[in-house]
Amino acid sequence: MNTSTLKTERLILRKFTERDIEALYQILRDKEVNRFLPWYPLQSMEEAEAFYQERYAAKYAEPRGYQYAICLKSDDRPIGYIKVDMQEHHDFGYGLRREFWHRGIVTEAGKAVVEQVRADGLPYITATHDVQNPRSGAVMQKLGMTYRYSYIEQWQPKDIRVTFRMYQLNFDGNEQRVYKKYWNQYAEHFVEVL
Repeated sequence: MNTSTLKTERLILRKFTERDIEALYQILRDKEVNRFLPWYPLQSMEEAEAFYQERYAAKYAEPRGYQYAICLKSDDRPIGYIKVDMQEHHDFGYGLRREFWHRGIVTEAGKAVVEQVRADGLPYITATHDVQNPRSGAVMQKLGMTYRYSYIEQWQPKDIRVTFRMYQLNFDGNEQRVYKKYWNQYAEHFVEVL
């Protein structure tokens, strides 16, 4: 129940290991890749090691989790990550090295992860994207997620004002359910006509 290996036509989705620290560093050090991620670009292999220990090794020790390395079948080397958090929001997120953008890789990986969490009985997932990153919203739509609302946050740790769009996909038939935490938390919230 914790990040079992998944395979798609082109990809292997698996746990990160300590052998992947350098690949993780390559994913997370790029400023353009990092622009819409909730942390600063990594500056060293030591930071990558700490990131791995905190965000992967620690999560793999929990009873249930979905914290995948995205690898091409051709070499099984991580080129990105995809995850679903186990907190109440069940946040779906991902990052991908820039040279692999615009090839449908995240959509392919996302479909496999969505099917896994659905099969495992998660009731829903959510995802948010910066309005300045509409391609991320397009991925969410391709995975069957639907737009629910927008909100404005002074985003940390980068301390910038961001308008986020929140998407959701319910798996248990309760189509009326909307995860409202962000709506309730941030005073500036609204529903856009997309």
